[in-house]
Amino acid sequence: MPPSPTQIVEAAPPGDWVGIPADHLLVVDLAPDAAGQARRVIIQLMNGPWSQGWIGNIRKLATAHWWDGTSVNRVQDGYVVQWGDPLGDDKARAKPLPPGLLSVPQGAYTLTAGAAPAFSGPRVADGVYAVAERFYQGWPIATGPGDEPETWPVHCYGSVGVGRDMPPDSGSGAELYAVIGNAPRQLDRNIAVVGRVISGMEWLSSLPRGKGDAGFYQKPGERTAITSIRLGSDVPGLPAWQYLSTDSASFAAYLDARANRRDPFYVRPAGGVDICNVPVPVRVTPAR
Repeated sequence: MPPSPTQIVEAAPPGDWVGIPADHLLVVDLAPDAAGQARRVIIQLMNGPWSQGWIGNIRKLATAHWWDGTSVNRVQDGYVVQWGDPLGDDKARAKPLPPGLLSVPQGAYTLTAGAAPAFSGPRVADGVYAVAERFYQGWPIATGPGDEPETWPVHCYGSVGVGRDMPPDSGSGAELYAVIGNAPRQLDRNIAVVGRVISGMEWLSSLPRGKGDAGFYQKPGERTAITSIRLGSDVPGLPAWQYLSTDSASFAAYLDARANRRDPFYVRPAGGVDICNVPVPVRVTPAR
């Protein structure tokens, strides 16, 4: 009987798993829910070379404890959850940003072929939004046409991006959002992708939807308070995390199984898969 994707992941040998450095994790603690349940969301920040200007800013913001006391301000059904300073649009009342943040140009949404690393993982698909789509060190990356094609990170469910004003503004990283609906691929190359939610997605996707324009909350009492946001390296007792190497034989088998389901429930294999329907497996590092 052909194995399911879950069975392939469960059988992957220890050498096929890659540790995620603690300082590549962003730990978001929301205020407890009405029943007193703690709500922790863990975001994996993207490794280089993409989006590093914004990610450097995010590290500075977390180290400065800048997000403490801010809130989730927008929840748009089928789209995004967004958080930051609720008064950020009011220059007179906005929370001051820490010094030393970079102003990242919008050209940094993409990298040219010469600046991007070589891909060694399997090609996933050719699609509407890109000439080719592959994984690089665990991240979904798209490639455009031409002799020196651009490459860029892909917006999938759970992706975390940088909120911004109208271009040429590209955002500082102080305003972040997580995708809670279908992959909004039209945002690719228009907004910076900086990470993905690897734990606690249920706390974001279940928040009440905002009734204002674009899902913004209309009253302060509707917002969900943020207790703290820290780098994982600054959170005592945080478990270590791993992702399944996208260069491994296990991932190649997992990708094939996602594209061609042969386990008993399925009648006909699809023969292909969207890159956002191949979520990279992530787990807490097993105890030795």
